[in-house]
Amino acid sequence: MTPDTPKAAKTERVADSPTPRRRSGLRAQAEKRSRLRDEAHREKQTVDAEQRERSGDGDPRGFLSHLSIKPLWFLLAFVGGGLVMLIPIDPSIEGGLTTPGRTALAILVFAVVMWVTEAVSYSVSAIMIVGLIALGLGFGPGIEDPDQMMGTSAGLGMALGGFSSSSVALVAAALALAAAMQATGLHKRLALLVLRFAGEKTSNILIGAIVISIILAFFVPSATARAGAVVPILLGMVAAFGLAKNSRLGALLVITAAQAVSVWNIGIKTGAAQNLVALGFIEQEMGIQVSWGEWFLWAAPWSALMSVALYFIMRWAIKPEVDSIAGGRDMIAGQLAELGPMSGREKRLVVIAVLLLFFWATEKVLHPVDSSTITVIAIGFLLLPRVGVFSWKTAESLINWGTLIVFAVGISLGTVLLQTGAATWLSAQTFGALGLDRLPLLATIALVSVFTILIHLGFASATSLASALIPIFIALAATLPGAANGGLGFVIIQQFLISFGFLLPVSAPQNMLAYGTGAFTAKQFLRTGIPLTIVGYLLVLLFSATYWKWLGLV
Repeated sequence: MTPDTPKAAKTERVADSPTPRRRSGLRAQAEKRSRLRDEAHREKQTVDAEQRERSGDGDPRGFLSHLSIKPLWFLLAFVGGGLVMLIPIDPSIEGGLTTPGRTALAILVFAVVMWVTEAVSYSVSAIMIVGLIALGLGFGPGIEDPDQMMGTSAGLGMALGGFSSSSVALVAAALALAAAMQATGLHKRLALLVLRFAGEKTSNILIGAIVISIILAFFVPSATARAGAVVPILLGMVAAFGLAKNSRLGALLVITAAQAVSVWNIGIKTGAAQNLVALGFIEQEMGIQVSWGEWFLWAAPWSALMSVALYFIMRWAIKPEVDSIAGGRDMIAGQLAELGPMSGREKRLVVIAVLLLFFWATEKVLHPVDSSTITVIAIGFLLLPRVGVFSWKTAESLINWGTLIVFAVGISLGTVLLQTGAATWLSAQTFGALGLDRLPLLATIALVSVFTILIHLGFASATSLASALIPIFIALAATLPGAANGGLGFVIIQQFLISFGFLLPVSAPQNMLAYGTGAFTAKQFLRTGIPLTIVGYLLVLLFSATYWKWLGLV
């Protein structure tokens, strides 16, 4: 019988039909393809949402918003720098201001005016600072050999020197880790899980909002990303109860989330970029490398006590309309159901994040590898095809590269201030006139801390503030008698104060993100910020006199 006969054809069809095992394999492959498509779709939605937010929430002018300029302040920035250049130079005075130092101070004044007024965007001002350093120092006498002109090539090298700092590598890797959390939605899942356990009582949800900020501070090295994960969920719970988002309950929960983020910016070394700015200067100028565990030992107890204070201050400052949110648990359960079961990408990210935290915490204890190297290696794994959790294209879209530029240029500017002697001269002229070198160290910490808190009112970026002040504080620390480790503790404590973003909505990016929801007024924020700042300041003095002194930090 030939194969063309009906019986032979039937036999051939039976032979070609999939076996149960083969059908199971095909089904598994189809499910895998479907799951990968869903993950790619969610990742694209995250990228699209981020791009919409950066472009001005749909405003057709939003794409050009970064090109906005405040002409008067822009002009005054140059005028201020020009006035500094009129300061007379007397080479015969030992330790006096040098020509390169005067140029560095002029650029500092220009930068401060730009940063405080936001005459142009931070990224644009950073690029301008690079050009000013290159030209200003390049056409002036050399730092080591005043008889020879430095040259613009050497000046540009100093302007770009911050990009070679290991702190910049750590910030870049930290931004990538935050982007991975964003791309997978893991930070949102963690926040929902904590709130599910918190229940429906307002007081418990308040505790839950603080606990979320603590947990995310370990794994999400971006204050804005942490606030962005928590605030929408809290507003959803308020809406579920039928209250307006600008209700007292909404204000209570959203302000708590923003303030808790600021508290734990201090407690965790990798919690905020400004910490890494300070540590970059400390390592470069003082020759001291501070590990993740050392920072945690110094700062986490302070942040823990501040978290307790935050709870009671918020309960006192804002009285919610209700004592519980009926249906809040159901709303949380519904959002978790929308996320679906934990994906493979999320599981891999959890493993890498936990391992990263372990290696951070055991730096200098179980291994000699620094935080920057560890984090860069981890990001390499996260970007690997099939093994990682997100693509380079997604990372390009979610990482704020402008933040990295501002960070690196800030380090360059601080280094220029230190190497030209400008920071030492400025410290002597300002703090030296107060006779701080004759005061007890605790009194010096108390006075300078008030100065740091007040000057922060003019800065919307703690990273920029750290770039401007830490070099001056390092110079001041060298003159303080009896300060341990060359004044390391004094500089670290001032860095803690630089992260005090408690007073105004404009004091920190996470505050502005929360304020942008319309959930509270500036007056309500200030009502909570004043007691928080006072308590935080008093705790700094208490720790300086006791705990930090016992540890040998002060």
